[in-house]
Amino acid sequence: MGQGASAVLLNCGKHQQQQQQQHGYIQQQQQHTFLQHQQVHQREEEGHGRRRRWQHWRQEDWHPRPLAAHAAHSPDSTTLCCAGWGSHNDEIKTSGVGGSIAGSSGDPAGPAAMSSGGELTVGGAGGGPVLTPLLNYDPECARMEAWLDEHQDFVHDYFIRKASRHMVDMWLVSHALPQNVGSGAYGGGGAGGSSGGEAGANSCGHSGQPPGSRTSSGPGAAAGRLARARSYEPLFTRSSTGAATPVRKISAHEFEKGGLVKPIVTTIDGTPTFLSPPAAAENVAILAKVRRKSRTELKGLDERQLIFELVKDICNDLDVRSLCHKILQNVSILTSADRCSLFLVQGDKESDNRCLVSTLFDVNPDSTVEEMQEKEEIRIPWGSGVVGYTAQSGAMVNIPDAYEDPRFNRNIDGKTGYKTRSMLCMPIKDSAGEVIGVAQVINKHQGQVFTASDEKVFESYLQFCGIGLRNAQLYERSQLEVKRNQVLLDLARIIFEEQSTIEQMVYRIMTHTQSLLQCERVQILLVHEASQGTFSRVFDLEVKDLQGDDAENRTSPFESRFPINIGITGHVATTGETVCIADAYQDAKFDPSVDENTGFRHRSVLCMPIKNTAGKTVGVVQLINKFDNLPFTRNDENFLEAFAIFCGMGIHNTDMYEKAITAMAKQKVTLEVLSYHATAPREDALRLMKLKIPSAQAFKLYDFKFDDFSLDDDGSLKACLRMFLDLDLIGRFHIEYEVLCRWLLSVKKNYRNVTYHNWRHAFNVAQMMFAIITTTQWWKILGELECLALLVACLCHDLDHRGTNNSFQIKASSPLAQLYTTSTMEHHHFDQSVMILNSAGNQILSNCTPDEYSRVISVLEDAILATDLAVYFRKRGGFFAMVKGKEYDFKKEENRVQLRGMMMTICDIAAITKPWVTQKQVAELVAGEFFEQGDIEKEELKITPIDMMNREKKDKLPMMQVLFIDSICLPVYEIFAELTPELKPLLEGVLENRKNWQMLANETMNKDRSSINNNNNKNNNNNSSDANTAVENAHSI
Repeated sequence: MGQGASAVLLNCGKHQQQQQQQHGYIQQQQQHTFLQHQQVHQREEEGHGRRRRWQHWRQEDWHPRPLAAHAAHSPDSTTLCCAGWGSHNDEIKTSGVGGSIAGSSGDPAGPAAMSSGGELTVGGAGGGPVLTPLLNYDPECARMEAWLDEHQDFVHDYFIRKASRHMVDMWLVSHALPQNVGSGAYGGGGAGGSSGGEAGANSCGHSGQPPGSRTSSGPGAAAGRLARARSYEPLFTRSSTGAATPVRKISAHEFEKGGLVKPIVTTIDGTPTFLSPPAAAENVAILAKVRRKSRTELKGLDERQLIFELVKDICNDLDVRSLCHKILQNVSILTSADRCSLFLVQGDKESDNRCLVSTLFDVNPDSTVEEMQEKEEIRIPWGSGVVGYTAQSGAMVNIPDAYEDPRFNRNIDGKTGYKTRSMLCMPIKDSAGEVIGVAQVINKHQGQVFTASDEKVFESYLQFCGIGLRNAQLYERSQLEVKRNQVLLDLARIIFEEQSTIEQMVYRIMTHTQSLLQCERVQILLVHEASQGTFSRVFDLEVKDLQGDDAENRTSPFESRFPINIGITGHVATTGETVCIADAYQDAKFDPSVDENTGFRHRSVLCMPIKNTAGKTVGVVQLINKFDNLPFTRNDENFLEAFAIFCGMGIHNTDMYEKAITAMAKQKVTLEVLSYHATAPREDALRLMKLKIPSAQAFKLYDFKFDDFSLDDDGSLKACLRMFLDLDLIGRFHIEYEVLCRWLLSVKKNYRNVTYHNWRHAFNVAQMMFAIITTTQWWKILGELECLALLVACLCHDLDHRGTNNSFQIKASSPLAQLYTTSTMEHHHFDQSVMILNSAGNQILSNCTPDEYSRVISVLEDAILATDLAVYFRKRGGFFAMVKGKEYDFKKEENRVQLRGMMMTICDIAAITKPWVTQKQVAELVAGEFFEQGDIEKEELKITPIDMMNREKKDKLPMMQVLFIDSICLPVYEIFAELTPELKPLLEGVLENRKNWQMLANETMNKDRSSINNNNNKNNNNNSSDANTAVENAHSI
């Protein structure tokens, strides 16, 4: 050291005591500052087109800069010990005036250079509070620093001799941080002295800058930002938005590799998929792991400690590629080898394609995982070469001179330009003793050969590596299985969200099949139903189709462009077997003529049947020529099998969808035809319009004892018109008179000619509703809309009745019972009502407002469904309790709903209130219809009908009528009589008819008793006569 240097060091001695006192505090500040730098984020400043960043010193090549110039202007400035140097003599200036932290350019410079961009300052008046000063910075120290900058050899030697273990660890920790993690605060500086990264600048809403920081500027800063932006791009590049064609970043071949496989898909056909890019935080977490010990540190350990450190280094790493890289670098340290490679076993034991794949090749201590990924993988056949022999035999191979061993492949050196001398290969085994890979180290340092000690250490370490590697592979397989399921879920979504046409569905399947399985052509051939070996349609897709100008707008595949290799596809269609051919021209089923004059050559072929849910082959899918001249593998077959299953389901569902659309169209046409024939002719309506309509009094429409036996069909229609006129429904709802006449005729026409539930029954129900509404004046409570709906409901409530009840429909499993599970006939009556109301020329509600129309239809539905006695039994309890407790308020909708429902019931069964002559005649009609249903049940359904419908039990009709009155009729009429006195005549009619039915029942019972007694007397007389005869015979003997 020269005299100048000695003087500088002596002059600085007076500061050492003060610096040592504050050394502990400085180290705490270093750690705090280091953690702050890790958490730095950057953001775009509003209103400016430039980024602000926290500038930091350069990590890779930091040299203390001369600070004398700035110190002269800042006598009160302080120093901050740099974490990059352990000594408290190595200081960074902390200025009370400046406002930035700037990294050095990395080159030695004088004081002038520092002031122009190389100074490192913290705090000040530049934009935030001033940091607390740590040490006084003396000009003498600045001179010393400048001298050290100019004598790098001395600095290096001094550091080697004086630096403590803690200093080195601190330096290694600071250098272990990646430049492109987080905000990039640890990036290298540019020519202008700026440092820090730009990546992730917008990752946070708040500013990640420290107080007082400034944005660097100048050409050097711009160049540094550009360089850093390029360096960050591979890690943080986002996937582009999707188009109509597949943009998957993975193929099925990726699932066969043993490396870092993460299927990344952006969008397909413009819709997001289940697969998404991994978050940047995952990359940060991987890179920010605890640092590994350096080679120098490891060599200072004994064998046990060394193995422990290296095993600890790999035990928590579950990423196969990263783990393999660590294993090789550690092996290099253990054996002092120049280069290492790792080959993993691929393929099953029984497979002919079993081989060894170079996960990482030619790894050296300074290489990175990213660099290794760029290298082309090498495949070594099982048992071939030194590596293949090691895997096959499971034995270690130590070769002092590679060129002297016949198993060594010299072509590898020719390709790489690297000369192999010594070589040590050893198998990696799992816990079960199975070979899962081979580790290979080449060229021990200083030209030596690998010794027995190297073999021992190598073997000990690889035992742990085998377990760790197996765990990593199992973890990776589980992750790949998750990704595989995501791919299939993605496919299922894509297939089943669009099933409008077979062409669209097949096109989606083909595009995704081609993208995942990476082949040149995809064909889907639909089997002809009449002949299993021929095809009705052939869809094809070529990889070039996805790159054309119309690719984004295409929604259907091409058809029949290429010749069909009927030898392979026909075989698959007829046998249902999967065919996988590595070389088409070597297979007898392939017809070479399909390639003639086409400019295309078949190489590998994978063909599989497509089956529907019943297991019937409905098509064939064929993949031709896997990319990179590779054969289709078992993995491809697994994927294609899943695709074929989804494809079969998709084709079947689409076929069913198309058939359903066709059936709906036919149904629509049928409904139009039926509607035409179900609608009364206009001529009949015009004739009815001309008829004179008598008054309600003339028809006795207000009378509860009304009967229609004296009226003909025209009379019933005129009576209906009178009801609409007297309730002023025609004028209120602007119903055209011709439309009303035609609607009434259409309703009458749609009643079948059954014994009781016919047009006359509907007319009688409507008359009773009219009489109740007018007599009680409940039209004031219900309003005109509900009165219209109730009158329409009464006339339509049994439309298209077949003379059988709901129970019969269920027993017979009729189409109506399949269509409506509850209130079967009532739902059908309502649907028929709506159909007629919507038929041309019958739209009596056409002049209602939308709200009025909806309200009428809603009340109409509730009213018709209320005629189901099952609904009556379910709802009458609440209505009875409401009336008996005087808790009703018919201004409330819920109370009016109950009232309307019960009104429909008393109108529907109102025949029980009529005079005895009418009642008895109607009861016989009802019984006749019931007996007809009973006859059908016995003859067609082969079941015994209930007594009410059993013709053989017709003598029990009076007693059944009494039970009907007691259980159904009497309770509801009693409630209505309690609700309003105007309806007491109905109750009186029920009681009178019950008395008459009871009398008939008693007479029937008396007749039965007399008949029984007569039979008994006759039997007794017969028995006496027999006894006398027996006595006389005995005497004669």
